[in-house]
Amino acid sequence: MKLQKSLWKRGLVWSMVVAMITVGLVAGCGTTPAKEDAGTTPSENKTVNIGYVNWAEDVAVSNIWKVLLEEKGYQVNLKSLDVAPLFVGLNKGDLDVFMDAWLPITHQSYWDKYKDNLDDYGTWYKSEAKIGLVVPKYVDINSIEEMKAKKDQFDGKIIGIDPGAGIMKATSKAVGDYGIDYEVVQSSEAAMMTALDKAYRDKKWIAVTGWSPHWMFAKYDLKYLEDPKADFGSAEQIHTLANKNFTTKNPDISKMLKAFKLDDQQIGSLESLINGGMQPEEAAKKWITDNKDLVDGWMK
Repeated sequence: MKLQKSLWKRGLVWSMVVAMITVGLVAGCGTTPAKEDAGTTPSENKTVNIGYVNWAEDVAVSNIWKVLLEEKGYQVNLKSLDVAPLFVGLNKGDLDVFMDAWLPITHQSYWDKYKDNLDDYGTWYKSEAKIGLVVPKYVDINSIEEMKAKKDQFDGKIIGIDPGAGIMKATSKAVGDYGIDYEVVQSSEAAMMTALDKAYRDKKWIAVTGWSPHWMFAKYDLKYLEDPKADFGSAEQIHTLANKNFTTKNPDISKMLKAFKLDDQQIGSLESLINGGMQPEEAAKKWITDNKDLVDGWMK
């Protein structure tokens, strides 16, 4: 009887040892593939934080790169901020990339303050970024100065946007400096574009507050009126900026963003999709599909 109990105890102990060894082996087998996966797909653990200001072109291009980088396995966070806190975040490394820096005028003070921690990837917009008074090309004047003698054709109005916008302040200054005695109509971007669309279809004269890049130049045949008094400032370029540490850690992304270029028609067509009611990310996906050859050139 004692011998049976002893054997039974030994058997129980041995069974427990075998069970523990088996569990250890199973657990080991379960963790090995995970380590291999993490090593073969490091991009799945990488996060890219893109800061953007709620401007049409910035929303558009930031969503292009959200889609493209996510297709490569990155997690991309888009963060909407005003310009000042955006540059603070970019400087500290809380944000990695900003794609709508207007230089050498609008954002020069921020660049001068934070440039030691930032990299300039160059310009992505092939034309010059600018603001001014815009008219259809069929309007037979070329300068703001000429508006004074054409008040009746323009119905004495310049159609503007939100009253607090910088372009509205510049327009009010131009009205005084050029002595054109026009009413600067405060509205919104959407209302301004509705007025432009109606006038354009009817071939009527209209002057609106315009800026580039903007989808209006893709849809309509327009021109800026010359501004010899420079009330609307000089033309600028749109740059992509990145935190230096991000550049060091992500040379592949840096290379792609430096290759990124769009002209008026290309950025305008994307903005038109968004303006037409599509969500920015869905519009970016469609635009990427429609412009595959162009996009492939950036991703080499």
